[in-house]
Amino acid sequence: MFKYYNANSHNRDISDCFIRCLSVLTNRRWLDVYKEVSNLAGRQGMMFSDVEFVEDYLDDRYDREKHHAITVGEFAEEHPYNKYAVTMTGHITAIINGEIIDTFDCSDRLIRCAWRID
Repeated sequence: MFKYYNANSHNRDISDCFIRCLSVLTNRRWLDVYKEVSNLAGRQGMMFSDVEFVEDYLDDRYDREKHHAITVGEFAEEHPYNKYAVTMTGHITAIINGEIIDTFDCSDRLIRCAWRID
């Protein structure tokens, strides 16, 4: 199931999916997450939207879930409880209790990785 949500503090639909995802999963303001992640990425000389940065950030803080080649929608159905950050080619989304929380329905896209957010 998909639920539209845009955590962007200016309600803009821009390339900030990592910030939006972390904001909703950690129940923090978009601007606070933006500042934290931007500062960390800047210290590392990276962009916060870079796949390597996103995966390293999540791996350092959360457990990566094992999964087989499935779609985001299938993953959401198989995980009706808990919170997850789920990456796919060019995007990351939040799944909370089996519901995809994002600015668009990405349920048909194949998962790259998933992390359980406690």
